[in-house]
Amino acid sequence: MTKISPSLLSADFGNLYKAIDMLNSSAASMIHIDIMDGVFVPNISLGFPVMKAVSKRAKLPLDVHMMIVNPHNYINQVRDAGGAIMNVHIEACTHLHRTVQAIKAAGMKAGVTLNPATPIVMLEDIIGDIDLVLLMSVNPGYGGQQFIPSVLPKLTRLRELCASTGYHPMIEIDGGVNLLTGQELVKAGAEVLVAGNYVFSAPDPREAIASLAAL
Repeated sequence: MTKISPSLLSADFGNLYKAIDMLNSSAASMIHIDIMDGVFVPNISLGFPVMKAVSKRAKLPLDVHMMIVNPHNYINQVRDAGGAIMNVHIEACTHLHRTVQAIKAAGMKAGVTLNPATPIVMLEDIIGDIDLVLLMSVNPGYGGQQFIPSVLPKLTRLRELCASTGYHPMIEIDGGVNLLTGQELVKAGAEVLVAGNYVFSAPDPREAIASLAAL
């Protein structure tokens, strides 16, 4: 089964506990938390106090996506707020290797995220140190965007890099995921799908998650 990481960015922020309880009883494997600063991306989302409240209610690991500048400065806050995986953008890290090692030293899994226009070759010298690669299939900052099809050949290039190096971090995709795009992504080698709008706008969010997990 495909691992599903539903994004709370698309949930009703006035009823977060209801959303978390639904996810706890669904086929989801983790919960995707988007942290935005209004600088790296043109939006601001929830912060660490809210994330900490989410972690106390959640029974699933928190998959934390840091869409901020200087993510290295917040590693301990992510850990203390309940993060299990910390994804940092390669475009936001001046000293990526140092940041990855610090995330691991803090007891979390380390993920590296690439924007749609960032080439796979940028991962060559870090792929052996990371637990997860997150490919953005939309430009980060907002939910409900249209899927960018060029991520499919990019995903193929990532799998080729994994095969040639012998390193196999988990491959996650975020942006415009629905049943149709999800099917294409899983066929191309995606192992984790982040889905926000598709899940939380569905008449039955649990069924939407189950349909993606069955791909």
